[in-house]
Amino acid sequence: MKMSPLPLLLAACFASAASVPAHAAKPAASAAAGAQLKVDYQKFTLPNGLDVIFHIDRSDPVVAVNLTAHVGSAREKAGRTGFAHLFEHLLFLESENLGKGGLDKMTARIGGSGANGSTSTDRTNYLQTVPKDALEKMIWAEADKLGWFINTVTDAVLAKEKQVVKNEKRQGVDNAPYGHTRYVINKALYPLDHPYNWQVIGSLEDLQNATLDDVKEFFRLWYVPNNVTLVLAGDFDPVQARKWVEKYFSEIKRGAPVAPIAKRAGVVKETVKLAHEDNFAKLPELTMAWPTVEDLHPDSYALEVLAEYLSQTKRAPFYKVVVEDGKLAPSVQIGNQTGEIAGQFMLRVRAFENKPLDEVMGAVGKAFAKFEDEGISERDLNRIKAGLETRFYASVSSVLGKSALLAEYNYLTGNPGYVADGIRKTLAVTPADVRRVYDTYIKGKPYVATSFVPKGRLALALSGSAKADVVEEKVVQGAEAAVDPSANATYAKTPSSFDRSKEPGYGETPAVKVPQVWDTRLANGMRVLGIENREVPLVQFDIAIDGGLLLDQPDKVGVANLMARMLTQGTAKRTPQELEEAIQQLGASINVSARAEDVRVSVTTLARNFQPTLDLVQEILLQPRWDEKEFALVKQSVLSQIRQQDAEPNAIASRNFAKLVYGKDDPRSRNILGTAESVNAITIADLQRYYGANLSPSVARMHVVGALPKAAVTRSLAGLGRAWKAHPVKLPSATAASAPAPARVYFVDVPDAKQSVLQVGYRALAATDADYYPATVANYILGGGGFASRLTQQLREGKGYTYGINSGFSGSNSAGPFMIASGVRSNVTLESAQLVKQILQDYPATYSAADLETTRNFLVKSNARAFETAGAKLGMLDNISKYGWRPDYVKEREAVVGSMTLPRVQALSRQYLDPSKMVWLVVGDAKTQLPRMKELGFDEPVVIPR
Repeated sequence: MKMSPLPLLLAACFASAASVPAHAAKPAASAAAGAQLKVDYQKFTLPNGLDVIFHIDRSDPVVAVNLTAHVGSAREKAGRTGFAHLFEHLLFLESENLGKGGLDKMTARIGGSGANGSTSTDRTNYLQTVPKDALEKMIWAEADKLGWFINTVTDAVLAKEKQVVKNEKRQGVDNAPYGHTRYVINKALYPLDHPYNWQVIGSLEDLQNATLDDVKEFFRLWYVPNNVTLVLAGDFDPVQARKWVEKYFSEIKRGAPVAPIAKRAGVVKETVKLAHEDNFAKLPELTMAWPTVEDLHPDSYALEVLAEYLSQTKRAPFYKVVVEDGKLAPSVQIGNQTGEIAGQFMLRVRAFENKPLDEVMGAVGKAFAKFEDEGISERDLNRIKAGLETRFYASVSSVLGKSALLAEYNYLTGNPGYVADGIRKTLAVTPADVRRVYDTYIKGKPYVATSFVPKGRLALALSGSAKADVVEEKVVQGAEAAVDPSANATYAKTPSSFDRSKEPGYGETPAVKVPQVWDTRLANGMRVLGIENREVPLVQFDIAIDGGLLLDQPDKVGVANLMARMLTQGTAKRTPQELEEAIQQLGASINVSARAEDVRVSVTTLARNFQPTLDLVQEILLQPRWDEKEFALVKQSVLSQIRQQDAEPNAIASRNFAKLVYGKDDPRSRNILGTAESVNAITIADLQRYYGANLSPSVARMHVVGALPKAAVTRSLAGLGRAWKAHPVKLPSATAASAPAPARVYFVDVPDAKQSVLQVGYRALAATDADYYPATVANYILGGGGFASRLTQQLREGKGYTYGINSGFSGSNSAGPFMIASGVRSNVTLESAQLVKQILQDYPATYSAADLETTRNFLVKSNARAFETAGAKLGMLDNISKYGWRPDYVKEREAVVGSMTLPRVQALSRQYLDPSKMVWLVVGDAKTQLPRMKELGFDEPVVIPR
């Protein structure tokens, strides 16, 4: 991906490997079968072969634009792995008529969601959501990328972007616990000449070897109209949009015919066991993989059901054997992962500390035997199917999600509406089908098993394992040459029948739809705010109970987190299993979590099931079970989480940054999970005391968004208002910024880290401070504006030091930190910090009128999409209830932006973006980077014990 995680792009709306399914009884499955589980669309094809799909959605004045090329890593050549993904990056940088900065600069001007993209084994997509008045601009820009791009790529541009992609690999693979697992598995699962043998991200060596000729060949083979799908989803005129598409795309020439890739399963002739000592792992992890079938294969639907049944509930065989009885791990993850040409059934167990993986493997065998003895019942099957309707509506609740679904099915089948067939095939799965696919692909079949264990703990690996072949980069100072992609390329411009250098104008300015908010109080005094939203027949709500970590005792940090997790482990009336089943029978999800300043109950349900779901929430809140057996399991799970954090550089940085900016006496400086010592000391009585003292409607706020009117919601809530009695809770007073840690370099050693994590900042402002939003406006060009920001432009686009960098303020009622965060290449740790410092020092004097204009355009125009999703609407209600803001506070913020002047931004920057106030935290390889950091100019670095 280009920078930030995208919304889940479902190859099928029922895909479940990455999420907990919602089960229900048979009537709910029947309801799903009868519901309108489809996305309406229009499709046409230009003479050059470009498939164009329109979906109309008038709910918000926005349009999602999705350009999907049917090319991923499976189309690469040996020795050029990672090339499809590298190419995805290149396509954002420039085109002949968009100019340098490409879509990224235009996005800031038009208020888009941020031009983004992702690459898989089988496709590459480019997508963003924009205000509807910018649709013609986006169609013009996407056509320019497809037809007027390749001449702008130079050797310097390619050299710099190689560094960016290599940084992405370091961040997500080389510098991450268990990051090499998939590489090891796929090398063993697929033959050398199989397109899935290598990873999408590729290898550092192959990326470095890519040439300009490779780029041009790749573009001409695959980035042709007859291999591309364009989807527009949102509020637009389809007649006018078709004219624009024809105008801007029609003269792009059709490419050579693109032949489909033959389906080809992985091959494991005999079981393969491989082990690796992982520099970043603190816990042993077993991963197993069996070759299965490709996406949309008739057996793929039953394999999905099998994966869910085996692991996803407290009834599941693997939960019973591995988690509950064996106490070997906090969970087991199982999923059937499919691509266009092959699939693999994956099982992962991250065991508790010091657990031998032979013992885990023994439990895996017992769990499979339990399934063989019991099979899957019709009732269990219907519970699994029942969540289909809720998952479908969630996947299409944004225009971006709908555009992704339509594009995915079009490139796979040529039929964007295939989702209905997929749902039908899932609902047709029988218990016999589930057993048959288990017998066909899993039972007694050879597999690949990897043991990733901490350094020096190879004895924990599976017996008989061979050493995995993992290529690890050495940190070498000056290994990469400096790059300068700023030089303008010289080339003959690609001809066109009209002048494409003139960017189209805006359409009619859309009216920003600020949702209408209703506001009431229950009999117990709890405030309830809501927004009626009938785009999909769902209701999402949360109850925020102020307190959270703030109310933990210093010697018992972790109580709030444990208490929250225990609330969903059964009730006085239901066992943990019975509660889970009751929730799933409604196709609902109910989660309770503790955060820094609150405990939050978060719920999604079908609108027709709001009342019974609410009844379960009331039971959870008012009749906790406090099950000793579940408490032991949850406690062990949290201890395992804490141990995992000890190995993860970003988690290490976050924990230490909080201590530095808040100081040891502020609760916010503490890890909400607690420490191993504090968690071991916590008893159920501690949880009960926290619950009894602190969970009260007197400090609670409820937010409801969905397809029910105020009257129906308040009628349903009447029982909770009577039953949940209020009592006073003393919350800590809001606090201003206190004396920060001295502006120094602080260093945490992670030996052999391939990247250094930088977190720079100080405790600044509360969200309620008069300067908070103006300071946020001032920060947009520094690091809050994505690819429009100076930090990104200079550290990523200019130097290739990082994959991503950002800055921002994050206050609440109390002062919170200003922070700049990035992962940078290890051997430029000092240079990256020096460049950040220089940018901060120069910022007030160099901030320009053009910067202010860009900021105004983005912050005002982006309000067109500010409330598109249910999550955004819930966030708006939370701001209103927590800070006392007016329902139309977005309009007040527009006025702030409009009144900002250059002197005001410069003054705010000098006051709040001063590098001499900040702590400079580095988490990285001390032996190579610590001595150099004294050159940053903050005296001798302070080493913080890990």
